[in-house]
Amino acid sequence: MTDLTIGYAAMLEQFHPREAVKLSAYAESKGFSGVMAADHFQPWVPQQGQSSFVWNVLTAIGERTVGDMGPGVTAPTFRWHPAMVAQASATLAAMYPGRHWLGLGSGEALNEHIVGQYWPEAPERINRMFEAIDIIKKLFAASLAGKDTKHSGTYYKLESTRLWTMPAIAPEILVATAGPVTAKRAGKSVDGLIVVGAPLEKIGGLFNKFDEGAREAGKDPSLMPKVLQLHLSWAETDTEAMRNALIEWPNGGMRFPKSDIRSPYELEQMAKLVRPEDFEGRLVINSDPDVHRANIQRYVDLGFSRIYLHNVGRNQREWIDVFSRDVLPKLRR
Repeated sequence: MTDLTIGYAAMLEQFHPREAVKLSAYAESKGFSGVMAADHFQPWVPQQGQSSFVWNVLTAIGERTVGDMGPGVTAPTFRWHPAMVAQASATLAAMYPGRHWLGLGSGEALNEHIVGQYWPEAPERINRMFEAIDIIKKLFAASLAGKDTKHSGTYYKLESTRLWTMPAIAPEILVATAGPVTAKRAGKSVDGLIVVGAPLEKIGGLFNKFDEGAREAGKDPSLMPKVLQLHLSWAETDTEAMRNALIEWPNGGMRFPKSDIRSPYELEQMAKLVRPEDFEGRLVINSDPDVHRANIQRYVDLGFSRIYLHNVGRNQREWIDVFSRDVLPKLRR
């Protein structure tokens, strides 16, 4: 069983990259273990106001911190050919040995449609992701062996090449999923699982499928990281915490799939329909740190080994101070 770590989720949709870097360093100085940085081309809603290039920001974070870091998550399928994601990841891992992990997902139209490709249904997006993972793994393995590799598949081609800049050990690859079929495929093919905002009752099933896939591939699932990105809203009063959720993170209260929505302005109109009760079971909104601690502990008890926390408000430093004092020390594996 891997040890528990609690990291900071740097929301590049909300904060200027300089501020995101400063907050990441501040969180680490207060006891957070590492950083998961959002890879978005656009924010969810215009109010969030930012969307910087995740690889640049991770490099700056790497220079100012010593903990782990990775994109949570990037899609190696539409904006990027998987070879480019492999190169970006390998370079970061070479610059900061032992610290970088690669978080991958099947993508959302909000970010991926901007290159003007056809946006397929979910099964094709997932198949594209796993073919992209195959290419990335080929490049990592061949490059470490000093060899070229190539690929000709359903969705991608790669002519003979290698990554000329590599770390001594390839970055671990983690896949984000909310579905059991993808979880099982992830267990077979990658190093770990990321869950982003899935309801508590679904997670046990995802873990079972992931573990099943891992065992079929001859791996020990107890040694494979299970990673959670957890959104929450803390402020000095419950009223302020709710206000932050409604204004800054209304997408957290939207009880429908958002992967086909293309514009922050479309989501802005949908956000007008979000009510406080829509966050129930999806986002803990409370001024009491102990309420948040108890909620985080439930995920720890389920088996997550790494959790990255995102407080949805702009009150980041106050939140970091309170949680580093009143929440993080009380969590138990």
